[in-house]
Amino acid sequence: MYGQQYGTPGYSAAQGYAPSTHGSLHSHGSVHSTHSSHHRPSSYRQSYSSGPPPGADPALWQYFSNVDVDHSGSITAHELQRALINGDWTNFDLDTVKMLMSIFDVDRNGTINYNEFAGLWKYISDWQNVFRHFDRDRSGTIEGLELSEALRSFGYNLSPNLLRLIEQKYASAPVGGYGPSPGITFDRFVRACVVVKSLTESFQRADVNRNGWVQFNYEQFMSVSRQVGHSTDS
Repeated sequence: MYGQQYGTPGYSAAQGYAPSTHGSLHSHGSVHSTHSSHHRPSSYRQSYSSGPPPGADPALWQYFSNVDVDHSGSITAHELQRALINGDWTNFDLDTVKMLMSIFDVDRNGTINYNEFAGLWKYISDWQNVFRHFDRDRSGTIEGLELSEALRSFGYNLSPNLLRLIEQKYASAPVGGYGPSPGITFDRFVRACVVVKSLTESFQRADVNRNGWVQFNYEQFMSVSRQVGHSTDS
């Protein structure tokens, strides 16, 4: 038996801070993918000689073309990772890139084309605005009370112990291996919020009585863990 009292369900707060996966954007970083074993069908490839697809933003198309270093018409996870930069000039970590790819690789072929990239770019831009809003001290990271305030605004009233665990898991390693947590960089903040959302939604689906308690057998637990891990932090 596992019990967890969660706050008001839902990821989109009244303030509208939490981005959805439908839209367009700017950010403190860049993106990537996981299904690299498949190849995009030729019908999905965009010919660079023919220019951007109809309706494409010229500046975003140029950026997409620059990121697509092999000029295949689609972007791999590693191409995306090299393109996405945090505010401290570090690249997005691979787990965050994989998460973004899993969200926006709509046809599940292991790469993202321009249209998928446009949605991903908007998503990152929206999250950048969220990050800047809650980074009260303008340190370039989210920590402590800032993390608590952000998650609460999304409808997640987590205990101090859970908040501490999230901060420890997603913070970058302390300089020199000691000292206080340096906080959560932009890419890890996005991943932490998406993981909390996915875990909460999985718990809520199992909490049929809406009392904050669920009961899993081993197979159900492993199935939920696999689904959450694949969609968020794989």
